[in-house]
Amino acid sequence: MFLSRLSLPELRQAEADWPPFLGSKQRPPLGGWRTWLMLGGRGAGKTMAGARWLSGLVQGDRHFPGDAAGRVAIIGETYADARAVMVEGESGLMAVAGPRQRPLWNASKRELVWPNGTIGQVFSAADPEGLRGSQFGAAWCDEIAKWEHPGETWDMLQFCLRLGTDPRNMATTTPKPIKLLKDLLDDPQTAVTRATTHDNRVHLAPGFVDYLVKRYGGTRLGRQELDGEIIEDREDALWRRDLIEASRRDAPKDLRRIVVAVDPPASAHGGSAACGIVAAGLALDGHCHVLADRTIECASPLQWATAAIALYEALDADCIVAEVNQGGDMVKTVIHGVDPAVPVRAVRASRGKWLRAEPVALLYERGLVSHAGRFARLEDEMCALGPDGSSLGHSPDRLDALVWAVWELALKESAQPRIRGL
Repeated sequence: MFLSRLSLPELRQAEADWPPFLGSKQRPPLGGWRTWLMLGGRGAGKTMAGARWLSGLVQGDRHFPGDAAGRVAIIGETYADARAVMVEGESGLMAVAGPRQRPLWNASKRELVWPNGTIGQVFSAADPEGLRGSQFGAAWCDEIAKWEHPGETWDMLQFCLRLGTDPRNMATTTPKPIKLLKDLLDDPQTAVTRATTHDNRVHLAPGFVDYLVKRYGGTRLGRQELDGEIIEDREDALWRRDLIEASRRDAPKDLRRIVVAVDPPASAHGGSAACGIVAAGLALDGHCHVLADRTIECASPLQWATAAIALYEALDADCIVAEVNQGGDMVKTVIHGVDPAVPVRAVRASRGKWLRAEPVALLYERGLVSHAGRFARLEDEMCALGPDGSSLGHSPDRLDALVWAVWELALKESAQPRIRGL
């Protein structure tokens, strides 16, 4: 390894010139941004990045654009959090500074004072008015998604950033779907960095990441706290994530029926959209279990037909249910071109997506459908469908396939399922 060949003085010099050896997602973005928003999972290195940025800015390090102008703000969820994490924490401002640059902490004044005279004033986001009358050249704000008054505190801070030649903010947080985060993401003067817990695993306790991924991977909590994603429900959506999460369970082995539903792309040539491929099974007690999502992106007819048949065979399914609105007989022809023996039940949509999905969502509400696994992208589409369509900006192909599968198993009056495994 390169570092193992360095002498002690060279290692000390490398440590002093830390940016080349810091994770790329922890380095300041290029450009003339006003706000650097770092979204990350637990243990992703957000605190280290924030402390290094503010410390480097104060010391005039060439790696950090901006102008501390002699006074900076340090804002945490509470004063106790700011002191324990941002100032005195293992990755805080006092820890990242070298011996000659380490600031002195004055608890009575809630101030850090660097050797060059720069003052860092500590604030609590629980008291936005506490910022009134102050002025700074830069600010580091931690865990803004947890702040009691996020909008009010952020707005008050912006009036205070009026010193120096280039006032800048840095905000580090594990994201939640709050208005302040949405506003910052929409602001053209915001530079965004995203980091996951996995990105920083080399600096975490052995087994920590593996345990959390095994326990929470794919869940709403895991995607938020480990992957740093903003997971949001529409108020008018047919599905809620907490409902899906609460009903998650393993499927029984003795399912009465299993179907694979296919929602082919509109283009017969493929390559322009996804082909929804979702499998579901019906238990002896009438409960539906979503078994798999094998949706394939930008696929040719041969590719999606092959993927659907592979899932049909893997699950020993009863049939493939295929929407034929766009392709008509072509859909059956494509599937039978791969395997003529596969039974295909053609279905045709006569109502819009919302009306067609509403009875299926009602089955979820009644506790009659559950997910035998974690299907993050499918569940995103479910929770993004409102009366005016999907808020994701693309066709909900996975959701369409899910709806057809559940319709076939639980809502089609003519369905007379055979008993499997008996």
